[in-house]
Order: sequence, then C-alpha cells, then structure tokens
Amino acid sequence: MAERGIELKGSSFTLSVLHINSPDIAQVKQQLQEKIAQAPEFFRAAPLVINIEKLTEVPDFIALSAAVRELALVPVGVSGILTDEGRAAARAAGLAVMTSGKVPAAAEPSPPAALLNQPGTRVHRGPVRSGQQIYAQSGSLVILGAVSNGAEVIADDSIHVYGALRGRAVAGAKGNDNARIYCQQLMPELVSVAGHYQLSDGLQGEHWEQAVSISLSGEQLKLDRL
Repeated sequence: MAERGIELKGSSFTLSVLHINSPDIAQVKQQLQEKIAQAPEFFRAAPLVINIEKLTEVPDFIALSAAVRELALVPVGVSGILTDEGRAAARAAGLAVMTSGKVPAAAEPSPPAALLNQPGTRVHRGPVRSGQQIYAQSGSLVILGAVSNGAEVIADDSIHVYGALRGRAVAGAKGNDNARIYCQQLMPELVSVAGHYQLSDGLQGEHWEQAVSISLSGEQLKLDRL
C-alpha cells in the first residue's frame, strides 16, 4: 500500500510579533526598518505576526503586508482583530487570522458543580497538549483549560471546554444525536457530533473565536453563541 503523500499535524513555532500603534504604514515601515538595522541577520526572512489590538480602525492590510515584505520579512498573520470586518480584510490580503491564546477572564466561567459531579462525567484539569487524546467513555467530558492544536478530546456524550478549543473535538462518538460541544473560544481544527463534522475552514465566520455551543440539527451542525 502506497504511503500517503502528506500529513497535517499540529505543532508550535516561535514567531516575532510586530505591535503597531498607528495605521500610518509609512511610519510603521520606517520604525521597523530602524529596528531591523540593529540586527539585520536576525530579522532576515523572519516570519512575522502583526498585532493591531491598539488600533481603533482596520488598517490597509494589503499595503501593510507589502511594506513588511519590502523589508525582507515574511508576514504570516494578524492578531488582535476584534471585528468581522477586520478578519475579512486580513484574509483578503492573504494573511492568517491569529490569536494570542488568551481568553478574557469574563469568558472563563466556572463549571456548575452539578456538571462536575454528574455520574459518568470525566474531568480533566489543565490544558490538553498537542498529541494528547482525552476520551470520556459512556459520559461527558469537561476540560478545565484549553485544547491545543494537534490535541483531541472525545466523549460518548457532550464536551465542555472551559477555555479555547483549538484541536479536535468529537462528541457523541458512539452516535448520540443529543450530544453537544461547548467551548469558550472556538478555533478548532475539527468538530464532530454523532459523526457529522466540520473542519476549521467552514467554521471561520461569525462564531469564530466566540463562546459557542455546537449541536446537531438534522444532518447539519448548528452553532449558537453562548
């Protein structure tokens, strides 16, 4: 049997983050050029994430990306975007929409005691790291932490993630149509309920990076904001 030509795996890389305080691209370019001049070999062809959380307006991502490339840097994505308009503009410029991995404290409520003490519920405290798989057989799964890229959480019933969901979440693994997935920040590689799944690309709309519940409606996954 021939080997598969490609594999997709979660991994972690160190990226430099450019925090910009002004939408003036010429000013950003000049200041970045001065910074590069201090250590040109270090910055040569370095991948760069552009953080715009301090801006009050959406910058021209196409012009900004071009300015960064002219300095021999490689813009790979944008973080700190708070609006759908900004996310759409970044993607139109060919940039990935990224997050810092931090969820505001208000988005991290404590799970109710009734859920934690429910018979058959498995509780995992802390993050689920890349390469880990947590399975709740014959019950629900509660994750008190984030699910990393490359990690997988599975439950025969529902999944509750009190943190960011970046990996894969499979609820209703044995066909329970009433199973649900709850998370405080939706950014998964894949979600599945009772065998019906959706990949990351199909989820990057109004519910992306939001607190949501995912259920099965007929043959389709339904997303509702919490």
